[in-house]
Amino acid sequence: MPRQKTSPFEELVLATSRLPWWVGIVLALVSYAVLHQIAGRPLTSATVGEMVVKGMLASLAMLGQYILPFGFGLAALISGINALRQKRLYEKAAAAADATALNQMSWGDFERLVAEHFQRAGFQVSRAGGNGPDSGIDLVVRKNSEKHLVQCKQWKAYKVGVQPVREFYGVMAANGAAGGYFVTSGVYTDEAIKFAQGLNLELIDGPQLKSLIDRVRLSPAPSVSQQETKALAPACTAPATSRPGFRQITTGPGATGSLWPT
Repeated sequence: MPRQKTSPFEELVLATSRLPWWVGIVLALVSYAVLHQIAGRPLTSATVGEMVVKGMLASLAMLGQYILPFGFGLAALISGINALRQKRLYEKAAAAADATALNQMSWGDFERLVAEHFQRAGFQVSRAGGNGPDSGIDLVVRKNSEKHLVQCKQWKAYKVGVQPVREFYGVMAANGAAGGYFVTSGVYTDEAIKFAQGLNLELIDGPQLKSLIDRVRLSPAPSVSQQETKALAPACTAPATSRPGFRQITTGPGATGSLWPT
């Protein structure tokens, strides 16, 4: 899908809305304070040229002191609404009896659910900002100074085959990611599962995602000392996944070592 053209103001709002809501509030206050001070400066200068430049800057600051804070404030509102929506989606999925609720979501809501899950699992999450349900990297998650990429597939009627998994692994390598998570509301073909074996890539299907949501929701948040201890724990034995902070788990038939953090 070709990307629609947007104005710089729209790009600013969109980019800021992917940040925590309080960041938008801080940016709004700081931008108003700085631009208001520039707009109120006297135009005294030694030369006519300098006076013209200062006059132009003052005029831009006069407009910007209202436009930028409005944009940042709007982005903060959008971010806050999205955060509330993510939490409600997460609680709804957690309260469901099985993974059927995942298939009833739109691809956008499914991506929000996955983002909320990684946040609750202790990751720093940023959305890549795709414009459709098949836009490549959906989330960038960080933990213990390592970057991981996340691909979300909300497919109701199809199994995820090896081709999209192979393509995502190539994107991981091109971006220098420490690992990756391919998350779907459905299931994977045997070929896809076999391809991911031994790689620093975890395939998470719908039932496994529901199980992980239940586990994170019911488990108390670890303390800082616990996190530090786990980060220094011995790495798992799989050669492609030997990284601090990860453990080996079995998720079902044909499953391999998991990159899911301890």
